[in-house]
Amino acid sequence: MLASLLTTAAAVVVTPPAAQAQSPVQVAAAMPTTDHESVLGNYLAGRMARGSSDTASAAEFYGKAMRLDPANDQLAEQAFLMKLSEGEWPAARELAKRVAANPEGNRFARLFLAVSAFADKDYGKAEELLRGISTGPIGDLTAMLARGWIKLGMGNVDEAIAILQPANQAEFIQHYSRFHRALVADVAGRRTEAREAYDRLFKSDPKTVRIALAFARHAAASGDVKLARQILRDNIQRSNGEGHPTIRALRDTLDAGKVDFLVTTPNDGMAEVFYNLGEALSAEGGSSIGLIYLQLALFLKPDFPFALAALANVYEATKRHEDAIEVYQRIPRGGPLDVSIQIRKAINLNLLERTDEAKVLLDKLIADNPTDLRPLDALGSILRARKRWSEAITYYDKAIDLIDKPEKQHWTYWYARGTSYERIKQWPKAETDLLRALKLNPDQPLVLNYLGYSWVDQNKNLQRGMKLIERAVELKPDDGFIVDSLGWAHYKLGNYPEAVRWLERAVELRPEDPVLNDHLGDAYWRIGRAREARFQWDQALTLKPEPEDAEKIRAKLETGLAPKKVVKNPKKQNEAARPDAAKRRVETQQSQQPNFQ
Repeated sequence: MLASLLTTAAAVVVTPPAAQAQSPVQVAAAMPTTDHESVLGNYLAGRMARGSSDTASAAEFYGKAMRLDPANDQLAEQAFLMKLSEGEWPAARELAKRVAANPEGNRFARLFLAVSAFADKDYGKAEELLRGISTGPIGDLTAMLARGWIKLGMGNVDEAIAILQPANQAEFIQHYSRFHRALVADVAGRRTEAREAYDRLFKSDPKTVRIALAFARHAAASGDVKLARQILRDNIQRSNGEGHPTIRALRDTLDAGKVDFLVTTPNDGMAEVFYNLGEALSAEGGSSIGLIYLQLALFLKPDFPFALAALANVYEATKRHEDAIEVYQRIPRGGPLDVSIQIRKAINLNLLERTDEAKVLLDKLIADNPTDLRPLDALGSILRARKRWSEAITYYDKAIDLIDKPEKQHWTYWYARGTSYERIKQWPKAETDLLRALKLNPDQPLVLNYLGYSWVDQNKNLQRGMKLIERAVELKPDDGFIVDSLGWAHYKLGNYPEAVRWLERAVELRPEDPVLNDHLGDAYWRIGRAREARFQWDQALTLKPEPEDAEKIRAKLETGLAPKKVVKNPKKQNEAARPDAAKRRVETQQSQQPNFQ
């Protein structure tokens, strides 16, 4: 929804340079002492850190540069942005005052001072400061939503609701303004206006968790528990699964007592503004701006579980896994997100090469939640990614034993176990599980691709196997790995011109993958395009293939491929190892990720 606006929004923040091969800390350490301790040296290290999304190091380097050149306004602005991005509030506040005093100063400084004034209930000052930030679609939307909550804080309910009823605005602006109009009306006791706004929102967007939670809580708090149950049921049905943990938790407690509105104070409403926009911007690729918005949400509401989870997601996306774990640990325990939080912590531990710690955490989670499929699936996925196929199978066995009536969404468990069986060369068991996964979800591209290619690779069920792969490509025509399967299947069958057509497309889609480039080289060689074949093999070597693949590629660069012999199931020594190529992605493409949003 916000993707088309990110370029405009990003203009508010100085665009960082592209990340380099070395870390900013390494670059700074490698500088001569005089440079490392200079303004320029620290400034350049700060820019590099920011370009690699290491805002913590960027804040440190800009701070050092400022201490060496305290009158430099540009350094002050950059240091402020980094302190704000890291949630270092006292330092951010002092820098914001300085930056905002400059007529050309960064607008985030005025925004932060406005939010700070709002938190202190100085609503008049907050409104005045907001006037300077509304430039561009994101700034305009932020200012409008924030002003609505400021007016409510002042006690001007009619003005608040009027502000949140913009005329002739883009649909995405109408969406956010309608949601916050409903929340404001709830807090103000305007039940009829709230119901009208929620009705329109939910009809157009029944899948969004926050909308369903707010509407259901509104209905229950208004005494209409039947409507609340229907809202939650509709949301779960559209989730293609068991529903979000917070949706299920609310459904299970509707009869237990009083249900509050999603937002009960102006402060929480303002926090919701920055969470909503921050999560959306982060999800659409605007992580630097989304990070600032999420930090502002947490400035207003430090224990906001959804904002904390979204902040951790940003850190995960920028490979700050230690920071992600620390943020997950800040989420209050005892809520419906507990299991999901522990799973995410384990996934981050695994990404930090602390797999044994991740396994201990998940084993305990499994013991504490013996009927929950999620930790079993998470641990199975981690073990598969580590090529510990037999161990993974034991966890998928336990998960499948918990499923009394398999439904469409359960295909993943049979698929994961089937691919694990295939990797330890127990094909009959693998085929049984893959067929079961296909029966549960006949149009699942991963299942179609894996089963179809496995048949073709074994020279069995050739026609049906090709049809399965072709169907997978129809469903995901822009997935380079699936397109590669179709090209390599044609190669295995000796259809070399057709193989070239599809493998060229696969490399267009995933030019960075060494195996796909290797495959295309093999296909070029078979149709007599030797020079292009050697180019593709050479390209594959530059892309850091697996050691065993690199050895085969070097041999092909020396001697090419041996003449093709007509045998029942042809496999030449130096031909690309296609099965590992596709299957390496299985461990990462399909793993179920806990959904917080």
